Amino acid sequence: MPPERLHWAHLYDEVVTTGLCTGCAGCIVACPYDVLGYDSSGGRYRPFHVEADGGAAGCTHGERGCTLCARSCPRFRSWEPEVDTFLFGRPRDESELSGIAREVVLLRATDPQLRANGQDGGAVSAMLVWALEHGIADAALVSGTAGSGPGASAGSGPGAGWQAVPVVVRDRDGVLATSGSRYTYSANTLAAAEAVAAGAERLALVGMSCMASVPATMAARRAGKVARRFALTIGLLCSKTFDDRIFDELFAARYGLERASIVKMNIKGVIQLWTSDGGYHEVPLKEAHAWTREGCTTCPDFAAEHADVSAGGIGAFPDWTLTLVRTERGAELVGAMREAGALEARPVADDPGVLALLGRLSRASRRRWPAGADPAPRRIPVTAS
Repeated sequence: MPPERLHWAHLYDEVVTTGLCTGCAGCIVACPYDVLGYDSSGGRYRPFHVEADGGAAGCTHGERGCTLCARSCPRFRSWEPEVDTFLFGRPRDESELSGIAREVVLLRATDPQLRANGQDGGAVSAMLVWALEHGIADAALVSGTAGSGPGASAGSGPGAGWQAVPVVVRDRDGVLATSGSRYTYSANTLAAAEAVAAGAERLALVGMSCMASVPATMAARRAGKVARRFALTIGLLCSKTFDDRIFDELFAARYGLERASIVKMNIKGVIQLWTSDGGYHEVPLKEAHAWTREGCTTCPDFAAEHADVSAGGIGAFPDWTLTLVRTERGAELVGAMREAGALEARPVADDPGVLALLGRLSRASRRRWPAGADPAPRRIPVTAS
């Protein structure tokens, strides 16, 4: 009996309509026929079938044998052990709640401008600049805001919009223009088409955990030529992201903080907001719960477990990035940068509570994964932190 050909109809029924879809847009990037669109309105952040032929759940290309969308999805069927085995040669152990890592270390940029402009010490910004300047990548797919991309005029940037959008950057100026964190969602993978159309052969991707699994999933399942273009993936530690409506319906309506006045955001137990008048404000995280994206409510991956390097500003030191070096490619990047003095490192032992916090946040995310889905992400040891 020939193997089952899994395509859009299966992906739609098992992921898109069940709440497992994170909106990572991997299926759209992999589709060679341009029959999948992306709906980011009303907090949906989901793919949809654009052709009338076949309706929402059908795809004539899938019926004729195209399986690339299903193979690119990092939430479809037994994605976790498949990608673990592809990247690391084995499925993770139950105790590895945060995924498999070669090294866990605290990093920050040594470049003063990258450190000042970036989030939590600018380590991710430094990695991108290094990759673009040392031939690792021709372009990087990142999150920006309306008016924050390369060539943005004075007065643009985060405070001018805070509408998160996928952006292609190609140099240091582009990295600086888009540095810092947005906590509303942007499917940065969608910028791949623009980058490739402009001639980029090697792509770096920065994205939340769900997006960071896309390149490895594509590669593990041989999901088309685009998979071979991803040269570096930097994943961001992520508990959740918010729908864009949070700016108007919470920050402005309850706290009088208009989005145009906000110049920086961070989350350290509370939502921290800095405004253009020099003000600093805190919003309790529990007040933001109503604006959590639906795709985040079942996501089991806090630690961007299938990235080359995973990074996030958790722990006691606000100007250092907790960094998990996962793959050989990630180790080569971080090693070269440390040797050249582009990254400064300190051991995680300097922050005794950070690994316990990483474990708790990872465990909390894994508990979200529905019991009826593939069982691997729900393997949580009783003794975990």
